[in-house]
Amino acid sequence: MEQKILQLLYQNAKLTAEDIAVMLGQPAEQVAGVIRDLEARGLIRGYKAVVDWDKLDAAFVTAVIELKVTPKPGLGFEEIAERVMQYPEVESVYLMSGTYDLNVMVRGKTFHQVAMFVAKELSTIESVTSTATHFVLRRYKEFDVELVNTDTDDRGNFLL
Repeated sequence: MEQKILQLLYQNAKLTAEDIAVMLGQPAEQVAGVIRDLEARGLIRGYKAVVDWDKLDAAFVTAVIELKVTPKPGLGFEEIAERVMQYPEVESVYLMSGTYDLNVMVRGKTFHQVAMFVAKELSTIESVTSTATHFVLRRYKEFDVELVNTDTDDRGNFLL
């Protein structure tokens, strides 16, 4: 039952224990207890709304930052990841396989603000050997939620 509850909440975090109970044919008290237990065990870490920020005047800039780092002996990548995730600009941090080590999602008010954060904060961390910044130009899907509508691409069409 835990897996089914987790999947339902992942698809729609607004579902109540009563909603889920009806969907699973279980008593609401039992479902509420399972949810409390999942939260207490750290399997459910929080609930979020997926917001289409591009529809607001208060939009922001998101960038994906690739960090190459030299991990310290005995600490691996944990120390660097823990330091990076403490910045309020940082939305997420992932350890990666491949050509770089950490994938860092950063949010700022302007391109310049994000660029200065990378230059003054991330790139100056002792173990960071290089950074590569990629700005998000448009979001199409986020957390399994489609954000596209009938708006046309702002770049226009180019016909040969």
